Amino acid sequence: MKKHLDLAKRRWIQLISALIYNLNFKGFAQGSIYQGKTKGICVPGLNCYSCPGAVGACPLGSLQAAIANPNGKLPFYVTGTLLLFGALFGRMICSFLCPIGLLQELLYKIPGRKLKKNSVTRKLSAAKYVFLAVFVIALPYVLYLTTGLGSPAFCKYICPAGSLEAGIPIVIMNEGLRSIIGFLFSWKMSLLALFLLTSVFVYRPFCRFVCPLGAIYSFFNRIAVFGVRVDADVCTGCSACVRFCKMDVKEVNDRECIRCGECIDVCPVRAISFSRRLNYDKKQRGTKKK
Repeated sequence: MKKHLDLAKRRWIQLISALIYNLNFKGFAQGSIYQGKTKGICVPGLNCYSCPGAVGACPLGSLQAAIANPNGKLPFYVTGTLLLFGALFGRMICSFLCPIGLLQELLYKIPGRKLKKNSVTRKLSAAKYVFLAVFVIALPYVLYLTTGLGSPAFCKYICPAGSLEAGIPIVIMNEGLRSIIGFLFSWKMSLLALFLLTSVFVYRPFCRFVCPLGAIYSFFNRIAVFGVRVDADVCTGCSACVRFCKMDVKEVNDRECIRCGECIDVCPVRAISFSRRLNYDKKQRGTKKK
């Protein structure tokens, strides 16, 4: 893998992945959901199952569905898929293969005052683990135990990807649905508007503070096969990479790092590069503030 990958190439990868996730173009015209064989295959990034164009399943939605209706079975397929994606890429998926990540980055390019990362945003970055524990794992299973019918709580009550990719186009294309829109749809639209507006002023707010899928992948950042590597023998410990990064990182490849590679060019000694194997060195310097 090359040491450097410029932003334009990353944008193309983001766009192409979003296109591949949503190849069912006629679904947008018909307002229908694709039900082909590929719908049983999870894509790496956050992409709503109910999006008219979606030809694959969202791993986060699939995990919730498996927890909400276990039928005495463990979700081996979904868990194995997440383990595979995580072990290969970690949070690199967030920066290269997630349509919602791309949307947030484009909105952040709109001119205006920006809220930079600080001690408060670093603390808020832990909230995504709460969303993972409560809305993805606990609530779906508790509802299943108490009512016999679980519900994918994060998808149903929070996820902006579902609102944008599925809710809006399906309601637009189905006149019958427009007459029965209720509080839940209005709530989801309000959250979507909040996320979109916040993305203009805050870099990737959904990824940093809310996304449970990013929280899952973050646990693999240290061990993933593909990623960003710091050469401890070259690094001088200047922390230029940490200061430049718009995510709430304390060091390269920590759980907040999405491994986008934008820190590569700011390293004065060229100690950072993309690598096929992290070979993470616990003694690596320069990525931690002293």
